[in-house]
Amino acid sequence: MNDKVTVKIRMEDGCADLMPARAHEDDAAFDIRSRVDMIVEPGKPHLVPTGIFMEFPEGYEAQVRPRSGLALKHAITVLNSPGTIDAGYRGEVSVILLNAGAENFQISRGDRIAQMVINKLPKVDLVAVGELSDSARGAGGFGSTGKE
Repeated sequence: MNDKVTVKIRMEDGCADLMPARAHEDDAAFDIRSRVDMIVEPGKPHLVPTGIFMEFPEGYEAQVRPRSGLALKHAITVLNSPGTIDAGYRGEVSVILLNAGAENFQISRGDRIAQMVINKLPKVDLVAVGELSDSARGAGGFGSTGKE
């Protein structure tokens, strides 16, 4: 069975070296790199351009997620995680980074700043109904398991 999908990538002029890539063949995500040098100051969002423009088939999306090493070592995360890139979007992919730490974080051109996963989306029909079936959880929400 061939589940391979073709995703077209156009790179900003002078950014061919920033092409998304997997570090290992069996990795789920492609590393995304910054195309600029910048300082990510604590406590406010920063939009980091990547030089990537994409086209993928209808019925697919890309999700931009934090890198675990940046999160653990430097408190850098993707603010709208996961950031969704819709199939119809043709603009430059940029990443909203947040520095949750106390010190400035330096990004250099070419640094891996996030990771991207391509997902196939199911076809979904939302159906309005008058009531829902019962479940063991019911309406229990945040903290309903008793574990904080």
